[in-house]
Amino acid sequence: MSSVEKAGLEQWRKELVPQVRGSVLEVGAGTGANLLYYPKKVIQLVLSEPDAGMRKQMKAKIANGNFGQVIVSSGTAEKIEAKDASFDFVVSSLVFCSVPSLDTALLEVKRVLKKGGRFIFLEHVAAEKGSERRRWQNRINPLWRKIAGNCHLNRDTEKAILEAGFTISEVRHEHLHTIMPVVKPTIRGVAVKP
Repeated sequence: MSSVEKAGLEQWRKELVPQVRGSVLEVGAGTGANLLYYPKKVIQLVLSEPDAGMRKQMKAKIANGNFGQVIVSSGTAEKIEAKDASFDFVVSSLVFCSVPSLDTALLEVKRVLKKGGRFIFLEHVAAEKGSERRRWQNRINPLWRKIAGNCHLNRDTEKAILEAGFTISEVRHEHLHTIMPVVKPTIRGVAVKP
């Protein structure tokens, strides 16, 4: 993923993550790719990652860096280990393509956000309906899911965010560079819990 980070993800993380403050949860934090971009305005940072191998790498980054107090959780996006209305912000990057239940995960994000809380997202998504790329995503998706950790090429994550009851205050539709064409479509932005 280092070439993809250099080709755009890194810049997108730098634009999205620094706007958080207060109490923050990152779901599917992976190996801690966003750690460098969290601002000092964060008073509580919880990084949730169910994969033990990724969690181990993330903990090593935390131990070797100057990130303040960080809580690491093994919770999943569908079962977040937090009380209702616990966080000012929830962050995700390249997570909701692979969760077993997109709708359940988004309702959990909404549950743990405070009223007016913000969901910061960066996700690869389905291509435009009717496009050749979307047709290829639909064809390849069953095999892709098996070899890519349940990653869905054709999820309409933006629509699912709206259906979960969020208001999208900002969204950008772009393409990842230096990656297979079926994975290029992305969205990034901010959704608000009413």
